[in-house]
Amino acid sequence: MPSSPQKFLQKFLIVDDHEAILSGTLQALLKAYPEGDFKTANTAQQARSLLAIERPHLFVTDLQIPNEAEDSAQVDTGIDLLRQVMKAYPNLNILVQSSHARSLIRLKPSIDIHQAGFTIVEKSLPLAEMIEKADWALKGILYTPVEMRSGLEVRPEWIQLLQLAFTQGLQDKAIAKQMNIAERTVRHYWTRVQDALKVYPEAGTNTRIQTEIRARAEGLID
Repeated sequence: MPSSPQKFLQKFLIVDDHEAILSGTLQALLKAYPEGDFKTANTAQQARSLLAIERPHLFVTDLQIPNEAEDSAQVDTGIDLLRQVMKAYPNLNILVQSSHARSLIRLKPSIDIHQAGFTIVEKSLPLAEMIEKADWALKGILYTPVEMRSGLEVRPEWIQLLQLAFTQGLQDKAIAKQMNIAERTVRHYWTRVQDALKVYPEAGTNTRIQTEIRARAEGLID
């Protein structure tokens, strides 16, 4: 007598450092996918280790997470984790569940060429929205918020410039040294990023301060 066919086992990895949110996400996904195999992680380091072992069908992650247990939760940590994950696992379906989804504009070029599902949902939305976006990601669908489809295009070196200037507080000379470029190239980058952000010289305003305000509003820096 032939054996019955085995059910397809979908594997999930959920990453969040807030236990209540992690538990809520897990329970909602368990209800939607009762045959699923679920693993959870609280840090980026745990996520990297589990990804290498488990190879899940859906990777669900927050952005504001710590790298290791003793570290503070940072959006940059989640951004770096996603950048590494998309490079290492181009066929991995991804759902980002975060209150800082706008920050994903930094990864827009990588998201656009990702070869699997990639969806984004705000944490403030009902869990039903998260389940819908999980289903979409598993089906290979790309879904990004409206603000990420608005046409703002920035280059990676511009992001680095903004982070060095406004996160690390470096001046142009130090930025040039850090990026291993000429100081005139730094000035060129400033003009380009300010044009992208629609920041132009205006009487009574400081252009650099306005650039920082616009960059933070667009999620390019925290």
